Amino acid sequence: MALNKHNKSSQTRSTGGDPGFTHDFVVVGAGPAGLSAAMTAASLGLRTVVLDEQKSVGGQIYRNAASVSGSVSKGLGSDYQHGKSLVSRFTEAGIEFRSGSMVWDIAKDLTVTAQCAGKSFQLRAPQLLVATGALERPSPMPGWTLPGVMNAGAAQIAMKACAQVPEGRIALVGSGPLLLLVACQLHRFGASVEAIIETAPSLNRFQALRKFSGVFGAPSLFAKGVGLLWYLRRKGIPFFKASTDIRIEGMQGFEPNDPGQRVSAVSFRSAGKSHRLAVDMALLHHGVVPNTQISRMLRVEHRWDEVQLAWHPVVNEWGETSLAGLRIAGDGASIYGATAAELSGTLAAIGAALSLEKLNANEAAAMATPFRGRLQRANRIRPFLDTLYRPPEWLLDCPDETIVCRCEEVTAGSVREMARLGCQGPNQTKFFSRCGMGPCQGRMCGISVTQILAKELGRSPEEVGAYRIRAPLKPINLGSFATLNTSQDPG
Repeated sequence: MALNKHNKSSQTRSTGGDPGFTHDFVVVGAGPAGLSAAMTAASLGLRTVVLDEQKSVGGQIYRNAASVSGSVSKGLGSDYQHGKSLVSRFTEAGIEFRSGSMVWDIAKDLTVTAQCAGKSFQLRAPQLLVATGALERPSPMPGWTLPGVMNAGAAQIAMKACAQVPEGRIALVGSGPLLLLVACQLHRFGASVEAIIETAPSLNRFQALRKFSGVFGAPSLFAKGVGLLWYLRRKGIPFFKASTDIRIEGMQGFEPNDPGQRVSAVSFRSAGKSHRLAVDMALLHHGVVPNTQISRMLRVEHRWDEVQLAWHPVVNEWGETSLAGLRIAGDGASIYGATAAELSGTLAAIGAALSLEKLNANEAAAMATPFRGRLQRANRIRPFLDTLYRPPEWLLDCPDETIVCRCEEVTAGSVREMARLGCQGPNQTKFFSRCGMGPCQGRMCGISVTQILAKELGRSPEEVGAYRIRAPLKPINLGSFATLNTSQDPG
């Protein structure tokens, strides 16, 4: 109810000649949501600027799309080809793009502070869209901090950025569509994929069947998934289902978390049998979760999703949060994929134009209707996928010696001990154990800490809560801060 009141009041908010505004619409993130939002906003007469840390647009999913070679693009698949088209349309639109700009603070009045080339600057608009996408879910398990272990998404970035694949024998561990996609991409680029060790419990498949009707809303997406599985089977890549008791081992004679060793094997159980595969690299993936660092810093309303096992900022039909003018679109709001991200970005831009009185209510509704229909159809398959690839419970029941916070090397046992000593949430745990105080500011451990505490305390993740995020969102040097000139935009 409070959200609706806030959104209603924001309908009257506009630039109104305010000299403090540099733009009408600021977009943080140049992925599918940010690009589609920027193009829509610009077409409606909003002075728009896009900020992104990368040198070129595309986000993580379409990274380097503008300059990647044809053979590499083909190997990455048809979705990446669509990304090249999106990037091309954005470039042709001539919208202002601040490349290499790292946003490190956003104020309640929507003033954005960013750093570019070692210097900080500020922009401000009455409408701000955060389209920062998702982060890979942490996969705490014995040995996951060993050299030679990385997220599957990181391997995909290397393919997109410089057409490189890891050397040696590779095992992919986890579950989800991205795990299958990366396995196929690696194989196409000549990598030695030894096995896929899937961790989704068998019960997931039976529960997902109840939601199978949603597949008919996105038949092409379902067909792509089947195609990935068929490719892996056709190439003879071993596929181990419902795997448990996974341990990533280092060289013999060393302790599991000794930083002086590399991965040598992955041991696990599947189909009632014990397995041990000799590998040189292990790629982990248990799905992605919304990147809520900015929304957490601005203290907007969030909720815990029991299906996706992640925090979601609460947004209305136009992507607006409980802070008037602040909108979130794409996977940063909820995990629905690139197609849905584009559509939600468009809707957020229409909502911004409505708030700035560039459109009236009837015009906005008419313009949004076809996009809402497409978004609804694209999202029908999501309950099926979320249920099928729900992370296993044992990911939270990792042994006490397993490192959870990689920055400060805090173990799962230490987090559980904090709960037994009376810590009621992640922020108290941070204070007493330094968990979450490293350079990543809880990006890698936040969800794991919340869930481990919730289980140990016998409470829900919603009750336990999440880390409080403060500026700077990422480390900056004093020189960058010292160059900040609030009275002048260097762009």
